[in-house]
Amino acid sequence: MRASSEGAPAPAARADLHVHSEFSWDAPRGAMMASCQRALALGLQVVAFTEHADYSDLAGGARLDVAGYLEAIAHCRREFPRLSVWSGVELGEPHRFPREASSLLSQGRFDLVLGSVHSVISAGSVLEFSELGQESDSDPRQLMRAYFEELRQLIEGPVEFQVLAHLEYPKRFWLAGWPPYDPQAYREEILAVLEAAARHDLALELNTSRGGDPVWALGPGPTVIGWWRDVGGRQLSVGSDAHDPSAVAAGFLLAGQVAANTGFVPSTARLGMWTRPLQPKLADGG
Repeated sequence: MRASSEGAPAPAARADLHVHSEFSWDAPRGAMMASCQRALALGLQVVAFTEHADYSDLAGGARLDVAGYLEAIAHCRREFPRLSVWSGVELGEPHRFPREASSLLSQGRFDLVLGSVHSVISAGSVLEFSELGQESDSDPRQLMRAYFEELRQLIEGPVEFQVLAHLEYPKRFWLAGWPPYDPQAYREEILAVLEAAARHDLALELNTSRGGDPVWALGPGPTVIGWWRDVGGRQLSVGSDAHDPSAVAAGFLLAGQVAANTGFVPSTARLGMWTRPLQPKLADGG
């Protein structure tokens, strides 16, 4: 593996399980071929292109071209035989759009399906966190509680997925005038989400798309990763959420450190996943 640098992956994390290409409506610079080249240059063995499937107004009516996307995946698999190229999709609020999401999933076999929330229902309308303006008079406490409730509904909803993506997503758009974000202020709500995810045997994504200190750089941060361990969560999925080839595997050194410090180890069964080792059973009388 290439010498360690900013954003380079740790040796044990040789898969990026959340990457967007030009097939995602919000990733015009997300070239699939270039992302594969970047992954190989970093020493990755797996890259998963989990394209957006959003049905809210934010997507502007854009829909994933499943046939074209799967053709591009097949092309990359031929061009990069040393790299495992996974197909995938990131379903945005599929519990609100179960018919559309189910129809999309029926159009092809996806190696990885993420479930995510980017918005909440506020005052009877959809509020997208990425569209929060600095002049917003929204109450961050109400928005965050609505967000965590939306996540719980996502998990308990009718559309199945494997990975709960970028928990604490609203941190990316936190306004300067708001009190500092503290997960302890929402401990009860977050634990309800984590417990539901554990019951459904989901993997929790450790999303690395932001730089800086661990609290802000990772979604979720170290405190919530610790709570995931405490409620019995067994799997972490590591993904950069790259929308540009240069961001593939960015932040993986930090993610590996946080995962290891919380008691997770790289999975021997599936690259990109971190698991909690099973505790050996004591013999009778031991």
